[in-house]
Amino acid sequence: MASEPRPKAEVCNCLALREATRHVTQFYDRLLAPSGLRTTQFSILIRLRLEGPTTINALAKRLVMDRTTLGRNILPLERGGLIEIVPDSVDRRSKVVRLTEAGAARLRAARAGWTQAQKNFETAFGRRRATQLRNLLHAVTETEFGDAPPAASNRAASPSFRSEMRRAQTNGQA
Repeated sequence: MASEPRPKAEVCNCLALREATRHVTQFYDRLLAPSGLRTTQFSILIRLRLEGPTTINALAKRLVMDRTTLGRNILPLERGGLIEIVPDSVDRRSKVVRLTEAGAARLRAARAGWTQAQKNFETAFGRRRATQLRNLLHAVTETEFGDAPPAASNRAASPSFRSEMRRAQTNGQA
């Protein structure tokens, strides 16, 4: 029985994006560290400053995060008094997130680190390439990829996949 060809790391779009994201995030986190914010927290706070109070669902969608992940990320911000979460005045079942004065002050303190990260990135990568990269990444974010084909979701149940996994476990690869 022929096994399916395995994708090479250098041609996997997802792997390349995730590695680049981790690399850039670690860099920005180092420069934001003096402010006490991480890149994800900075992103949430800047989005709230720019767009104003918004529901958790709308914020998650805007940040391209699932609601659960956003929930985990906003808890420390709420505990720190940087944001507040209140019932929506229109739909009391929805929660609205808004930036507090303390959050705005922390954002101002983080601005220097963010500005330095931006400058360093553009110096190392090139201003023109950085602009092209942002445009390209925005286009990726706006692209609808559709659902996975049904066969992909059933692959784990296939006998060939199960035997492949057993071989990998036996060889210490899984």
